[in-house]
Amino acid sequence: MEYRKIKDEDIDIDRAAEVDDVEKSFLLSVPSVSGEPKIDTHKTKAQWKRKSLVTFALTILTSSQAILIVWSKRAGKYEYSVTTANFLVETLKCAISLVALAKTWRTEGVTDDNRLTTTFDEVSVYPIPAALYLVKNLLQYYIFAYVDAPGYQILKNFNIISTGVLYRIILKRRLSEIQWAAFVLLTAGCTTAQLNSNSDHVLQTPVQGWVMAIVMALLSGFAGVYTEAIIKKRPSRNINVQNFWLYIFGMGFNAIAILVQDFDAVVNKGFFHGYSFITFLMIINHALSGIAVSMVMKYADNIVKVYSTSVAMLLTAVVSVFLFGFHLSLAFFLGTIVVSVSIYLHSAGKIQR
Repeated sequence: MEYRKIKDEDIDIDRAAEVDDVEKSFLLSVPSVSGEPKIDTHKTKAQWKRKSLVTFALTILTSSQAILIVWSKRAGKYEYSVTTANFLVETLKCAISLVALAKTWRTEGVTDDNRLTTTFDEVSVYPIPAALYLVKNLLQYYIFAYVDAPGYQILKNFNIISTGVLYRIILKRRLSEIQWAAFVLLTAGCTTAQLNSNSDHVLQTPVQGWVMAIVMALLSGFAGVYTEAIIKKRPSRNINVQNFWLYIFGMGFNAIAILVQDFDAVVNKGFFHGYSFITFLMIINHALSGIAVSMVMKYADNIVKVYSTSVAMLLTAVVSVFLFGFHLSLAFFLGTIVVSVSIYLHSAGKIQR
């Protein structure tokens, strides 16, 4: 498989040479007068600022995703074509990447790291994550036919464990025992925070719902880890170039999905049939979230993404208090405490490595 090729070429990463370890990768060593390496403090702060900014952006954008998806429904169903919405998301992401790339060309000129022209070997790996994200995004809409929003959030926590496991299998990244414990606590904390009087309905979810939830978790974890491998295969490569090729294939796969699933509806009713202002807001949110995810993978890793989206879940619940009259339960506060402890343990485990 292609991910084997990537891994064998130059992703043999171990604890001594992890690209994403902030303590190592973001420190620029230069020779000092005494001959000892000296840390470029300005470089370190700039990298920390960039990593913090993209992580914060991902957290905010993700927290509003579920709300916008629910708002985009009318009378409990989607009046617009889900496949056209996903196609517009990929198109918008591609356009934003091109605009950012054009700005880079104006300021830095065209270089080997930011030019669009590339080799077949580099481009050939992008269709795999594009296809995985297509299926995962479609399932994200259709799973609501079997579970409600709270149930979906609980089942979505499968993604936390799947990411950790696939992170170890595919990228050969070793997590310490403390970090694994933090992962388990994170899953438990997120699930606890989402418990309410209707949570027992999750156990009554039809088999189709459970299958979709598990498949979504595996697809999300595999696509995320695989994308990180691609992006970090060539660290100096401009992230907007990498995004462009990923989103081009995403557009292609979503166009095929339109032809297969919604061709008649698009021809008879129009491409934008059933769209509303909220639908467009949802598309913009998904596009910006996708770009934020790729930035986090470039400058951090999938583990940071998992913690970011988990915090976003808690933030969504808080926002729901004002928008939907959601009542924060004791379980929510207990879950929040467990998630906070998990984040602390993960940081402590990383320092001890």
